[in-house]
Order: sequence, then C-alpha cells, then structure tokens
Amino acid sequence: MEKEYDYLIVGAGLYGAIFAHEATKRGKKCLVIDKRDHIGGNIYTKSVEGINVHTYGAHIFHTSNKKIWDYVNSFVEFNRYTNSPVANYNGELYNLPFNMNTFYQLWKVKTPEEAKAKLEEQIGDAFVENPQNLEEQAMSLVGKDIYFKLIKSYTEKQWGRKATELPAFIIKRLPVRFTFDNNYFNDTYQGIPNGGYTKIVEKMLEGIEVRTSVDYFKDREMLKNLASTVVYTGMIDEFYDYRFGTLEYRSLRFEHETLDKENYQGNAVVNFTDGETPFTRIIEHKHFEFGTQEKTVITREYPSEWKKGDEPYYPVNDARNEEMFKQYKELSRSEENVIFGGRLADYKYYDMHHVVGIALKKVAEVFKEEALVG
Repeated sequence: MEKEYDYLIVGAGLYGAIFAHEATKRGKKCLVIDKRDHIGGNIYTKSVEGINVHTYGAHIFHTSNKKIWDYVNSFVEFNRYTNSPVANYNGELYNLPFNMNTFYQLWKVKTPEEAKAKLEEQIGDAFVENPQNLEEQAMSLVGKDIYFKLIKSYTEKQWGRKATELPAFIIKRLPVRFTFDNNYFNDTYQGIPNGGYTKIVEKMLEGIEVRTSVDYFKDREMLKNLASTVVYTGMIDEFYDYRFGTLEYRSLRFEHETLDKENYQGNAVVNFTDGETPFTRIIEHKHFEFGTQEKTVITREYPSEWKKGDEPYYPVNDARNEEMFKQYKELSRSEENVIFGGRLADYKYYDMHHVVGIALKKVAEVFKEEALVG
C-alpha cells in the first residue's frame, strides 16, 4: 500500500532538518515531528527583549571545512563572532583557552620563554607517567595552578563526580598557546547566524509539513505507517525500549533572567571554575550578536544527573555505556526502513559542524550521490 510520505523525520533539530530539506529538494515528501513545542532542537533560539536567547545553552558554529561553512551560510548569513570565554575563579578573571594572557594573570610572566619555563616547572612537580584518573592526567599536562583554579571544580560540577573518580581519557590533551590570542577555536570559520539559529532551521523546513508537540513513542504504529522510511534522531536505547539497559547522560538545567541593564558581564560566556558556585557558567546572549539593546538576558547553567524524562545532553562514554551502545548499534543495522542519525542515535557528542557533515553524508549515501563534504 502506498504511503502518504516518503520520510517521517523524528526530531526537528539540525540533523532532521537537513535531511528533510535535502530529501524534499530531491522530490521526496517528508513529515517532520518533534516532541517539543518548537523546531530547532537544542540550537533553538527565542527572541526576548529583541535578543536571540540560546534556550539550551551557548552554541557557537565553527569549522575549517569551507563546504560546510558555505552550506550553513546559504540559509542565513553568519556574523563574525569569536568565542573568547572568560573564567571566574572566586572573583579572579582569567582568559581561556590557556594562553599568554592566562599565564600573565597567573604568574606575571611576560614572554613565551618565561611561560614555558613556569609551565614545565609546574608539570615537573605533578607529572605522573601513567595517569590513572582525570586529576593525574590534567596535572601532568598543565600542572597544579591551572588545574586547581581552572579545571578541577568546573569538571567536577560538569560530571557530578570527583576528578579522581573520572577516567583519564576525558582529558586527552589541553590547549596551551604561547600567544596573546583569546580565540577559543582554531578553526578557519566561526560565527553566529544573524537573527539566531532558529532562522536556519525555519529556512531548511520551508514548504515541509512539521508537527510539534508530537511524541513518536505515544503513537508509534500510526506514525511509522505514514511513511516508507523513518529517520530517527532520538535516543537509540529508547527506540528499542531499553532492552539492553539505559544509556547514561549528563543533563543541564537553565535559569534564564532578563535584567534591566545594558551589560551584565561584558562577555558572552563566563565559566565559574570554583567549587562553591553551583552553576558552571553564565551566558549573556546579546554579546553573540553584538547587541545594543537597553536590557540584557543571562542564563545560568546547572549540570545535573540525567534520569528518564530529562533532556539528555552529554553521553557518558565510559566502557560500560560504550559496550551497551555497541549492542544497540548492531541491532540498528538490521532495520530496513529506519535511518538513525544525530548525537542521540549515535550516542556521541557532536559539535554543530559535525552534525551538518554526517547529515549530508547520510543524504549522499541514501540517494547514491557523491558527498558534498569529505
């Protein structure tokens, strides 16, 4: 029996929107659903006091792949925003990533040679040949001052565990620069879409039927019978009713506040790296787009343990969860009419440029074309 749609896309985030857009361009009929009451997934931005608020945390697009950069700019032009976060440790302010500004603030060293000598001294005191946990790994990379002021408590808040209980592989390397450069990313291209991220997804989904506030699992049989193929971007363990167990995540809680002042902290992102402050960072959204509004909107970000019903943000990619995910992944390969994609289906943390790349590769694979991106 002929289906009403070629593709049912479960999830109106970046991956789902790209797939729907590209499939529609190729003459396919798509239906996009999302359990939230809006499109855009975690990159959703909402206008408050004329400011585009990153509702689910800061998102800064960055890539060195010109094809991916050109692709996203074909929907909305991006500005020149450069991510330069600041760390607040008990009222002391430090530039990130670790660079000459950071080293001067820490040790008053003024030349790369002085900074290298001080860093080597710090590492020498703390070096462990075979680090057994995150603390040993981090101190072996940057020494005690940077670790205790800028890494330890922030990481413990983020993961909800002591650094000595976290595996060493979480920090494989730490960026150290001997220049006065506060640009957090090394990528060639970087920016924020003018008018917010929701604009991109709206453009991608123009002319496509979208239904929000629809939970795929509450009416699964009816929904999947609407289309020949399901494109699923949700949690892979939920798709299989958790038959091998529940994959673990870290979640986040956001506390938004509108303030009757032009400028609260002077920077889009300030990380709070002490152990006493309960949140990890404050985002001041107007600075992403160089806003001049009379008011400002800030968001405090609180990490939390994830439980069913919470929004999953960061996969806990330890050995136990990876082994469980492999079972789900293997099972997914037997599905003939389901395409899995995105961070939840792949149980992997992706930056936005990664999502664009894997979505376009999947489109090329499905339609038997040469991939737009390498």
